[in-house]
Amino acid sequence: MIEVIWLIIALPLLGAVFLHFFGRYIKEPWSGWLASGAIASSFVVALVAAIPFFQGGEHGSTVLVWEWMPAIGANLEMLWDPLAAFMAMVVTGVGALIHVFAIGYMHGDERFSRFFAYLNLFAASMLTLVLAGNYAMLFLGWELVGLCSYLLIGFWFVRPSAASAAKKAFIVNRIGDFGFLIALMLIFAAFGTLSYAGVFERAGAELTTGMATAIALLLFAGAVGKSAQIPLYVWLPDAMEGPAPVSALIHAATMVTAGIYLIARSAAIFELSPAAQTIVATVGALTALWAATIAISQRDIKKVLAYSTISQLGYMVLAVGTTAYFAGLFHLMTHAFFKALLFLGAGSVIHAMNGEQDMAKMGGLFKKMRLTGITMGIATLAIAGIPPLGGFWSKDEILASVFERGGWFSVLWVIGLVTALITGFYMTRLFMLIFLGKPRWDGGVDPHESPRVMTVPLIVLAVLSTIGGLANTPIRLTLESFLEPSFELISVAQPPENVLILVVVALLSVLAGAAGILAAWLTYRRPPQDWQRLEEGLQPIWGVWEDAYGVDDIYGRVLVAPGKRAADATAFGFDLPVIDGAVNGVARLVRGFGAWVRPLQTGYVRNYGALFLGGAVVVVIWLVVAGV
Repeated sequence: MIEVIWLIIALPLLGAVFLHFFGRYIKEPWSGWLASGAIASSFVVALVAAIPFFQGGEHGSTVLVWEWMPAIGANLEMLWDPLAAFMAMVVTGVGALIHVFAIGYMHGDERFSRFFAYLNLFAASMLTLVLAGNYAMLFLGWELVGLCSYLLIGFWFVRPSAASAAKKAFIVNRIGDFGFLIALMLIFAAFGTLSYAGVFERAGAELTTGMATAIALLLFAGAVGKSAQIPLYVWLPDAMEGPAPVSALIHAATMVTAGIYLIARSAAIFELSPAAQTIVATVGALTALWAATIAISQRDIKKVLAYSTISQLGYMVLAVGTTAYFAGLFHLMTHAFFKALLFLGAGSVIHAMNGEQDMAKMGGLFKKMRLTGITMGIATLAIAGIPPLGGFWSKDEILASVFERGGWFSVLWVIGLVTALITGFYMTRLFMLIFLGKPRWDGGVDPHESPRVMTVPLIVLAVLSTIGGLANTPIRLTLESFLEPSFELISVAQPPENVLILVVVALLSVLAGAAGILAAWLTYRRPPQDWQRLEEGLQPIWGVWEDAYGVDDIYGRVLVAPGKRAADATAFGFDLPVIDGAVNGVARLVRGFGAWVRPLQTGYVRNYGALFLGGAVVVVIWLVVAGV
């Protein structure tokens, strides 16, 4: 199968191309099923090709597809190793379920086929990123993912908010990508190649600590943009303007996991810089706490989940910064399950509520949408870290590994523990405001359960959220054994070996999540006027959280407004009078000269003969005077 792994990318790419040109001729829902079949087929190819890794002992190999820029180690080549296989299965597996859900969610949309063309292209771009055998091809997939996010976030571009959110996501990511591009330049300057083999095998011998730190932090700048970490996280909440399946695909299976993958793939470089590792871990922990506090007070169901994603990505960045790569990737997988479930569940709720996203206008939906309520309840407990669900095993492994490092990492562990408590609170608040209590709907709303094409993916994801954590437990480290060949030369942080310490750390994490759940239950089981009064009593901090600490306003005043003024000054103070003036001046000069010589073109032969004779006389006189 190693010779045909290119099919993993080719199948959704072909689906995107076909739907782009012929989708208008295929009636709904067949274009959706075609796109779903394409990515599901990629999952089958990835699963079969990964069988040797499941059996153990196989380290993987590189397959050359096309010679692109061989002189700099930038061919179109695919690295098929356990890490690439793991990411490919997560992207295609969860992505296929999201595709199927979207068939029901996008029903009746006039650009139905175009939407699925974009979804397939998004998946193909992410797969290009994770299967790349060198940094140049990875960067190609990296930028294509950014393009697809722009297309999908702004899919309903007739809404000004959607068009603005798409531009914001695109521009903010370009900031991080600028750092990534400089990192690639430094890598080429240091090694003379961009191939993984040429970089990772020589990194320990040829990179100084200073150069390793510079490259690692610049790579991390790219990861900060894609994986929405402080200070470039501001694009992700606005990305909710896209359809719910887009939110699920971005948050669970594709774009935001790219930064985690980049750090894990570049572990050989990060290992040479303890300073970079500490910075990465610190940014991850602070992002987790920062975003969790904002999620507490949001009323928009998708905004809560957006800040939740930023917080959970912070956990993953904390893990890879601590060199707990197995734990970070484990949480990436379980998070893909329960966060896709949460976003698709939110989509089911929004679909039933005729587009309403304000949780204050919901309530009592469990009686109307039992299946959606049960599956979202499972996802809520999973993200809160309640055993034996998936989030418990992966999040606790992260916190245990951070605790084991000691020193400054002990402070980061405390931050992670506090974040676990807050996570339990805001997720329980979300569930209760939507499904419990008395209805608070506006008139004309008739909530109903979603069709089977939408609920079946919810059921599958609920099962995965329940049992997915069993892939890596202290009793059986299946996922760790699977990924180990990709990190055999890297020092990977592990949870404490002392069973008592491990149990105590895990118990503290569970108690933190349970405390958050209990606090939310005691708060929101009361009548709306009571919990609304409580929220008002927490002012001004509640308002600060609701306004996301005013970061967007600060960026607007400090960066955007001066940038606009500079652009206006440049456009109307220099470009218009100088650049355009020079071009227009040349045009006016030519036009004036033409107007001056135009009378010479009379159309009469006698006039032209006279001019010719006059010119000849001038030439003869000049020759005589010159003495020729």
